Amino acid sequence: MNGLINVLKPTGMTSHDIVSFIRKTLKIKKVGHTGTLDPNAAGVLPICLGKATRISEYLVDKTKEYRAEITLGYKTDTQDKYGNIVCRSSNEVTEAEIVKAFSSFIGEIEQVPPMFSAVKHKGKKLYELARSGIEIKRKPRKVFIHDINIVNIKNCKKILFDVRCSKGTYIRTLCNDIGECLNTYGCMTFLLRTRVGNFHIYDSFTIEEIEELSRYGDISSIVKPIDYALEKFESVNFEGKYYKSLVNGGSITINKTKVDNCRYNHFDLIRVYCNSEFIGVGKVIIDKGKKYVKMEKVLI
Repeated sequence: MNGLINVLKPTGMTSHDIVSFIRKTLKIKKVGHTGTLDPNAAGVLPICLGKATRISEYLVDKTKEYRAEITLGYKTDTQDKYGNIVCRSSNEVTEAEIVKAFSSFIGEIEQVPPMFSAVKHKGKKLYELARSGIEIKRKPRKVFIHDINIVNIKNCKKILFDVRCSKGTYIRTLCNDIGECLNTYGCMTFLLRTRVGNFHIYDSFTIEEIEELSRYGDISSIVKPIDYALEKFESVNFEGKYYKSLVNGGSITINKTKVDNCRYNHFDLIRVYCNSEFIGVGKVIIDKGKKYVKMEKVLI
């Protein structure tokens, strides 16, 4: 079985737990996820099956969306409600100040990765050091906040919001930094991932639903084809006579597809089809004015 399942990860399970569950339930050896979701968070976790595990690197880069809640007035060592409280503040803020603070985080920002994270330092994960009582200086990283919209403000203490952001964004740290911007503290008290690329929460499946389908239904009915996850890539469709050359690693001129090739740029990754059948991911090569496709990953 090759493809992807849009899993609704529950709280309390790690991404690896979900992979193990799918592997055991569907009796498939090659299973992988497309980016870690914190154990205490719930939401969309696309799971790759079979040959789809080879495209996970492309999905990690996808834009992600979350619904989160920040509670003002205290700070924990993990930047979420599951950590130990380390600071409190009685500073009060107004709704107008909250709205202004949130809007200031749209665009490119810098974040310092939290100590309780999987970022590595000299081969060790930061959370391993943190659990040993060790804190190190971390370099800030640039991330991008495409959109941030406040859904509800309760007593100017709890703010529910939606955010669309780049890979590598820590929502816990975003909450912490918003708190600092408001001259108080901020702690993430809820997190739900609602979208990864074109995998949405409204089209996801719980582990109970997956288990039931594997026993009594047709599990293939919820498995998305590999190219579904790559729909943001441009595509090219070759005639069947080029099939053998492509799957064997040959380079084919895009001009032979009889399509407008102006949209293809050097080193672009594209979906490659032969007679409308998806065969894998290719890379565009421009040489002496001609555009070629060189297969990166054959997925048939």
